[in-house]
Order: sequence, then C-alpha cells, then structure tokens
Amino acid sequence: MTDDATPSDAELATRAAAGDQRAYGELVRRHKDGLLRILRRYAGSPDEAYEAAQEAFIAAWSALARYDPARPFSAWLRTIAINKARDRGRRAAVRRLLFGTRPFEDSGALMQPAQGQDADEALIERQDVLALDRAIAQLPPGLRAPLVLTAFDGLSQREAGEILGVSSKTVETRVYRARLILAARLDPDLRPAR
Repeated sequence: MTDDATPSDAELATRAAAGDQRAYGELVRRHKDGLLRILRRYAGSPDEAYEAAQEAFIAAWSALARYDPARPFSAWLRTIAINKARDRGRRAAVRRLLFGTRPFEDSGALMQPAQGQDADEALIERQDVLALDRAIAQLPPGLRAPLVLTAFDGLSQREAGEILGVSSKTVETRVYRARLILAARLDPDLRPAR
C-alpha cells in the first residue's frame, strides 16, 4: 500500500484489532452517518438511534478480533447495530411493562421548508415523516429490520439477508408484510375489511 492510497475497511479493521485506535476512529468516521440513518429508521427516534450506534461501535471495537476481513466491514457493523437496537427495544418493552408507557418523543431538529415550499406544506411534510417514523418503530423487529435495510439503506435483499441471517426470499416476504402493515396504519382507506 502506498502512502497516498486510502486504506480499505479491512485494512483499517486489521490495524484496529492490533490496537490502532486511529484506524478504528477512521472506521467510525466512515460508517457513522450510514449507521445512524439505518438506526434512526429502525428505532424511530434520533436519541435511540444515537445510543444504539454508540453501543454498536463499542461492541464492534471489542469484537474486532472476530471480524473476517474477507467480508464487508459495513455488513458486519450493521449486524451488530441491528442487534443492539433490538436489545434496546426489548429493554424498553420491559420498562414499559413495568413502569407504564411514555408518549413518543422526537428530539430531532425541525425540518426546514424546501425552497419555494410554504410553512403549511413543510408542516404537513414533517408530520408525514414523523408518522412514518412512528409506524416503522412500531413494526415487529423481524419486519422492521429487513424494511429499513432494503428501503432506507438501499441494500439488496441478498445483502440484507446476510446481515440478518435469513434467505433473500425471507427478506422479500418480510418487506412485503411490513409495507402492508405500514400502508394500513398510514392510510385508513387501505385497511383490510374485517
């Protein structure tokens, strides 16, 4: 490798596993935005996404010795992150069971109106985004993860299946079911007849 070349994720992970904290810092820098984007959709809250990402990066640092450099680092990291988000969701469910429920909170920054968009349109758009985030956060984890990985992170069904440990056909089925549930929750006219 030349001094000019940008090291690959695998090279950085190998160096980080040997104790190079700067190499790991570069991996975090490269992957944090994408990971936060996935977790934001998965968790439904910027705060929960941030916490899950922090836990994922800490867990990944501790597990670097088990990382296989022949596989994509981003897929390995996403697997850890989704598992951390699931764990946080389970703990939150237990807290709700023991201590009652809390209303959904969103501490994200307010969306700015697009150029040429009036304040009313921007408010409606923001409400739609928040409704979608809430609906995604309420999906069962088995449906939420495939949807977030494919629809929002742009992974193929095969890639999402590798991360989740299921077949691409299972991912396809789960994404389809998740979309049906979301459509029914977000558009009352789409609810199936009982």
